Amino acid sequence: MVLVDSSVWIDYFNGVVSAQTDALDALLATEPVLIGDLILTEVLQGFRSEAGYRQARELLCSLSFCQLGGHQVALAAADNDRHLRARGITVRKTIDVIIATHCLLMDQTLLHSDRDFDSMERILGLQVHPSASAATP
Repeated sequence: MVLVDSSVWIDYFNGVVSAQTDALDALLATEPVLIGDLILTEVLQGFRSEAGYRQARELLCSLSFCQLGGHQVALAAADNDRHLRARGITVRKTIDVIIATHCLLMDQTLLHSDRDFDSMERILGLQVHPSASAATP
């Protein structure tokens, strides 16, 4: 099962065409897609129109759901962040470290379009969907 990051969902709902949004389209048609609680919040809070919000909420709530945090993830995310910083890498958002750590602990693949995950793939061994290897902003 593939966990899809908010970076891809936001592009998807904004009509951005990319390798990642094309991959999400294909995944939605062929296999279960996973949404995490923090990702759900990030995506839904960005909607300005009530109609868009309701439509996105309906779609996202129909997906398989997981809680990304918890005691084990919190401790491991702190360790991962410290490990990255010791190598001179600062991840811009704590939530990205939590998402990556969840994927590492649960052996899940991440579909993203956020460069912060690139170092976590390289250094921590994060499994990413092949389309995430396309240029990330």
